[in-house]
Amino acid sequence: MNYKMERRNFLQKSVLLSFLPWVKGNRQEKGIASSDRTYWVHIMDKIAAPILKNMSKGELRKNMIIAYSPTWDHRASDVAYMEAFGRLLIGIGPFLALPDDVSSAAAREETNIRKRMKEQTLAALRHAADPLSPDYLYWGSPTSKQPLVDAAFIAQAFLIAPTALWEPLSAETKMNYIREFTTIRQITPPNNNWVLFAATIESFLLNIGKPFDAARIDQAIAKIQSWYVGDGWYKDGEKFHFDHYNGFVIHPMLIDVMRVNLAKGRLSQADFDLAYKRMQRYASFQERYISPEGTFLVVGRSSTYRVGLFQPLAKLALENALPEGVSLAQVRSALTAVFRRVFVSSTFDRDGWLTLGLVGANQANIADSYSNTGSMYLTSAAFLPLGLPASHSFWTDADADWTQKKAWTGQVFPKDYAVDF
Repeated sequence: MNYKMERRNFLQKSVLLSFLPWVKGNRQEKGIASSDRTYWVHIMDKIAAPILKNMSKGELRKNMIIAYSPTWDHRASDVAYMEAFGRLLIGIGPFLALPDDVSSAAAREETNIRKRMKEQTLAALRHAADPLSPDYLYWGSPTSKQPLVDAAFIAQAFLIAPTALWEPLSAETKMNYIREFTTIRQITPPNNNWVLFAATIESFLLNIGKPFDAARIDQAIAKIQSWYVGDGWYKDGEKFHFDHYNGFVIHPMLIDVMRVNLAKGRLSQADFDLAYKRMQRYASFQERYISPEGTFLVVGRSSTYRVGLFQPLAKLALENALPEGVSLAQVRSALTAVFRRVFVSSTFDRDGWLTLGLVGANQANIADSYSNTGSMYLTSAAFLPLGLPASHSFWTDADADWTQKKAWTGQVFPKDYAVDF
C-alpha cells in the first residue's frame, strides 16, 4: 500500500473511531470543542494507550515490544521503559489536569477518556518508583547516564501538571521519587543540553521544598545563557548544531527551570523575560517551518521524535503567549495538518507502539544509535494545547491559514527580520 492510500485509510478510520460525531471543518458554537480537538484527543489516546494500559497493571516490562535502532549502541536496554513513560508524561500532563466537564455528551465522552488516562497514569507513577514493582524503572548508575534524561522528563511533567501528576500521589510514592531524584545526582551530565536535565530535577526538588543541589541549577542556566547565538537560537554545547534540540529540550526545559527559580527568588525577572522572548522568537520560526501541505523541515538528529520538536510552539499556545502575529487558530490549524501527515497507520505497529521513523514504518534507517521504541514518545510534547479547555479560542476559532500557506497561495503574510536580544 502506498503512503497516500495508507494516510487516507488511516484518516478515515480515525474519523470512525473518534468519539464525537463531527467532521473536519464543522465548527461548533462557542464553548463546544472543534473536530480538531476530537482528532487530537484520539491520536493522543492512541499514542498513550499501550504504555498506560500495561504500566498501570505493572506489565510494561512484560508486554512492551521494543525495537532498537539498526545502529543501536548497546546501552542498557532497560532505559526503554523509562524513556517511553517519562516522555509521554510531558504531553499528557496538562490534559489530565483539566477539570471534569459534563455539560454535554461530547464533554462527557472526553471526560471519561481523561478519567481513564489519569487513573492509569497515577497507577503507573506508583509502579515506576516502587522497588518492589515489576515495573520499577531503571534509574541508572554512574556508568549509565541515559536515565538522567528521562528522570528529568518525569520531573518536568510534575512541574507543568502538579495537580494531576504529583499532588494526588501517596506520601510513600512521593518519598520514592524524592529518593530517586536525589540518588540520580551520581550521574554527571555531559557539557551540552543534558545540563538542563540535572537542573530540571533539582528545580523540582526546590519547588517542593526539599534539599536541592543549587550548583546543578545555576551552572546549567549560566551555560545555556552563554551558548545563546542570537535570533532565538542556542548552541548545544560549545558548537552550534543545526537540529531541533532547541525545540526538543533547550527552550522549554530552560523556561521551566527558570520559572521555578524565579518564583523562589533565585532568578531575576529580567533574566526570565529575556529567555521567554527568545523562546517566542524560536517558536515563530517553528510556525514558519510548516509547509502549506503540513510537512516541516526535517534536519539533524532525533527526527524519529516526530512532532515533539514543536514543544516550544505548543507550550506557548498552552500559555497564551504565542509570538506577535501568530494566532491560536493558525497554530492549531498548522499542527493539525502536521499530525495528519505524520500519524498514519504504520506510524504504529500492530500492537499500537510507535515505530522507528518519521512517517510510517519504513524509515528505521534514520533512527539514531541511542534510539529505541521508548525514545519515540517525546512526540507527545506537541499535544500540550490539549491542556486548554474545549471552550478556549484555540479550539473554537475558525480555521486559519498559517504563514507558509499564506505565502504560497498569494495572500498577504508578515515579513520576517532577525531580532536583537
